[in-house]
Amino acid sequence: MASVTLGQPVPAAVRVGGWGWRYSGRSAWAVRDLALTIEPGERVLLLGASGAGKSTVLAGLAGVLGGDDDGESEGLLEVDGRPPARARGTTGLLLQDPDAQVILARVGDDVAFACENLGVPREQIWPRVRAALAAVGLTVPLDHPTSQLSGGQKQRLALAGLLAMRPGLLLLDEPTANLDPDGVHEVRDAVAAALDATGATLVVVEHRVAVWRDLVDRVIVLAADGGVLADGHPDAVLADAGSTLRSAGVWLPDDIVPKAPTVTLGEALLTARELAFGRGPAVARRRRRRRSERRSPSVVALPERVSIDLAEGSAIALTGRNGAGKSTLALTLGGLLPVLGGALRAEPALAAGAGAAPEGWRSRDLLTRIGSVFQNPEHQLVASTVRDELAAGPRALGLTEREIRDRVDDLLDRLALSAVADANPFTLSGGQKRRLSVGTALATRPRLLVLDEPTFGQDANTWRGLVRTIAELRGSGHSIVTATHDTEFIAAIGATDLPLGSAREVTA
Repeated sequence: MASVTLGQPVPAAVRVGGWGWRYSGRSAWAVRDLALTIEPGERVLLLGASGAGKSTVLAGLAGVLGGDDDGESEGLLEVDGRPPARARGTTGLLLQDPDAQVILARVGDDVAFACENLGVPREQIWPRVRAALAAVGLTVPLDHPTSQLSGGQKQRLALAGLLAMRPGLLLLDEPTANLDPDGVHEVRDAVAAALDATGATLVVVEHRVAVWRDLVDRVIVLAADGGVLADGHPDAVLADAGSTLRSAGVWLPDDIVPKAPTVTLGEALLTARELAFGRGPAVARRRRRRRSERRSPSVVALPERVSIDLAEGSAIALTGRNGAGKSTLALTLGGLLPVLGGALRAEPALAAGAGAAPEGWRSRDLLTRIGSVFQNPEHQLVASTVRDELAAGPRALGLTEREIRDRVDDLLDRLALSAVADANPFTLSGGQKRRLSVGTALATRPRLLVLDEPTFGQDANTWRGLVRTIAELRGSGHSIVTATHDTEFIAAIGATDLPLGSAREVTA
């Protein structure tokens, strides 16, 4: 990690008095009766159950919640004695979805964007950009296309943009959730170095307490029904309120990972042999070309080839550093990206008349065969309510309304989404959106599930619910492929680890 100097902003103070926010079209308040004070230079870890309003609080402090058309607010919310919308140059927000913060086509330009908007002198911008990229460990050229970054690399890119602008209040929403283990430590250390150098105030939202415990000097836990559940020094809060926090879904250091199920493998479903995979501007066009045609040089093919055998009841975890190709391989195995070399074959138990090449299947063919969950849940939301989102797949299968209702009600209960069944999916928290995206894949009961970071944004209780559901599916003969950095999840479902970057043949 490079040693960098990121400047001396004025640390910001936060004042919240009886504040609340309700999104337009929602009957329930996302946050209500919140009262707290954060002094300049304090470092706060903001905890709470999935859906308790943590992201809403950060968006409110950043002044980006919108106006009256977007929702209704009450109470007082101030940054340095001003409404947050008038203190935007003081505040830097890292969103839960890094894709939403990528603005420009090249890495250097994207990091420089905020500095340019703040009127930073030109001769200072590029030294700041280089220092920030070094601090977060994003070692790519300044002209590297942002479109070719992985989700975790985009997370680092967004953080670099914040560090370069030198805010007095740094707001981080799940900054390490999509990072590999090394990346988690690099980003956490980068934040620590920036805070030590600048004295900036920090409010960070993260479900995993252990990552930030030694960096923060205060923990605030939001209550699911409004207000504050606990507030104080990390040691005091985690020791004195342990049982209360555990029931609220807060991850505690001594939480026990559920035991992996014992599974007997069944018929072969999907076979990959020396599979080459990648993506790029020409990949979509290549779907319509004959295999004998020369592949366009604009397709980015990863150097690694993999061989995999997937059978009923098998589970494989795709792991490795950000940018290693986990999401790309997952999409290829799911039939959503074309094979660039080698072979990918659906065996008769999975193909069942649809053909042996998943990349040629229609969406209707995929419904009961392969269900995919993308890294960004918003990329697969299509309906105006949570209930209708879960019903879309079963309805496309032609199930009766009774069958659809039974499946949807079961998933709403399993995934802790019953309370938001009639809400617009885009107004949900990040963790709720993730559970919904998993639910849409489960709704059609596919033989093979391909899950990209399925536990992102989950509190301890909703994480256990997802683990229980996926383990039960595996036990009943469904096959699981997951791209993930969550080692506890891998252990809990008993998946075989396939680390990209060290190719080998896997039968699981």
